[in-house]
Amino acid sequence: MLDTLPGTLMLTDCLEACQINESCSAVNYETGLCVLFKTTADKTPGSLSRSQFPVFTIYAQKSCLGVRPCSKAWCIDRVQGYRLVDHVKSSQNVYSRRDCLELCLGETEFTCRSANYYRHSGLCELSNMDRITLSGSNNVELYDGADYLENNCAEEPSKLCEFKRISGKILKTVDSVYQEINTIEECRDLCLNSPYRCHSYDYNDTGDMVCRLSHHSRSTLTDVMDPYLDVPEAATYELSSCYNVSIECKSGEMITKIRTSKLFDGKVYAKGAPKSCSVNVNSSLEFDFRMGYNDLECNVRQSAYGRYMNDIVIQHHDMIVTSSDLGLAVSCQYDLTNKTVSNDVDLGVTGEIESSLSEEIIIDSPNVVMKITSRDGSDMKRIAEVGDPLALRFEIVDPNSPYEIFVRELVALDGTDNAEITLIDAHGCPTDQYIMGAVQKYTEDRKVLVSQFDAFKFPSSEVVQFRALVTPCIPRCEPVMCDNEDSVSGEVKSLISYGRRRRSVMANNTERAGFMVSSFSHQHHRQQRDVSPKPADDNILLVQSIQITDKFGFNQDAANSLNSTENREKIYTSLNDETFTCLNGYGK
Repeated sequence: MLDTLPGTLMLTDCLEACQINESCSAVNYETGLCVLFKTTADKTPGSLSRSQFPVFTIYAQKSCLGVRPCSKAWCIDRVQGYRLVDHVKSSQNVYSRRDCLELCLGETEFTCRSANYYRHSGLCELSNMDRITLSGSNNVELYDGADYLENNCAEEPSKLCEFKRISGKILKTVDSVYQEINTIEECRDLCLNSPYRCHSYDYNDTGDMVCRLSHHSRSTLTDVMDPYLDVPEAATYELSSCYNVSIECKSGEMITKIRTSKLFDGKVYAKGAPKSCSVNVNSSLEFDFRMGYNDLECNVRQSAYGRYMNDIVIQHHDMIVTSSDLGLAVSCQYDLTNKTVSNDVDLGVTGEIESSLSEEIIIDSPNVVMKITSRDGSDMKRIAEVGDPLALRFEIVDPNSPYEIFVRELVALDGTDNAEITLIDAHGCPTDQYIMGAVQKYTEDRKVLVSQFDAFKFPSSEVVQFRALVTPCIPRCEPVMCDNEDSVSGEVKSLISYGRRRRSVMANNTERAGFMVSSFSHQHHRQQRDVSPKPADDNILLVQSIQITDKFGFNQDAANSLNSTENREKIYTSLNDETFTCLNGYGK
């Protein structure tokens, strides 16, 4: 023994005391006591024994490694006589435990989170899993002659973390004791920002405003007998799982990338569309969730010009929502302001010739709006009654834009997202022209398309939401020929509609608009437009809602309803009359 440091409340302080002392090779630590040693257990076989009562002891020793360790307070946890079952990614025979440590710390093909070292054979097994990622699976077992080595330098998610309360128990030995901590939230933050992998904390249980942290949890204490004290009023908060969530904003979709600290089995879905927009995840630490801006099933909202957002749920159980589940609001913001694109090219011109004109041309991406109007387009509608003559109007805001537009995949949804009907299909044709007419040009204006319809609603809601994919094209949008059956004669008639798949448009040499680059000329005023195709997914999703009420009078004020005997008698009389009246009905 080299020295004793009573009153040491931090394992990190104990390790630092040994680190700065050249004669120190190892330490024993219990909460409140640090003991320094000149030699290690490796040099004195048999000197290391279990010490678990009344508290358990933490033993640490210096190791000189050929691989640079991380900045954590310690880099490896060693558990004698245990091994991790399965999940072996690679194996190799080595000369010593230190060689096995270096293999794990220096692994580049995958994240080495742990290793099994077998002392008799020299076999070193590397794994991308550890006791934390496999929490609750009992994958660590007793095995004579083995050392389980856990890599504390492995990076783990730490942004969105959930702790579970274990009532009536606190750890006998902890790594850090902080005093004068005002709130339990501050204690939690200390755990999440500790210089080691903190996996549990308790607060106010061993003294007022006292916060205690530990790298241990129930998953890492299988080798310790009775690690907890039973204290009825106390509680330990154990790290359940952490998530790092990042968003990748693509041209036509947002990708939510999720990393978790524990193997995840469950599903991820858009909050408003758990069935139609979801992905199942099986035993994974990293997974992606893609939501296309034009994918109507995923309900991505455009809250402002160039800003797309949605709510997603990370659900641990495949069927039910639990308190462990996580809800996230994700968004992508695009800068859609005009940009100048230029290309500096040395044309090898020498002499005193100067350009007489330099003209730059920029074409805006089209800003398209969808409006619900009266049939003649003179009045915007927010509220209507069933049967009112209305029109959906698609309009390019800038009258000087070189673009035209076509419309496809127009759907109507109820206000609760439980029902929907397709009005214009993927080809750009009306599915039932008696519900929604074909998309037509508004008089001779190439910038405006109109589809006429009579107001309708869903039984369960007064709100009808329209969603449509609008695709710009340049210089012209070719219409599509639609076949529709006449409901009276049964005759199939051709109908022109300004909606079409991109594949058909490109086949007719109608290009998507791209960048406009500046060109330089000598002595002549000349413009050159270089139009490059845009990506295939360059569509615009438009959403508009309207409140539509019925005409049956079920929601009238009680004074105007059927409360009086007179009103009831009138109804009975009209129903018994031989002349019947149909309201808001049609038949085929």
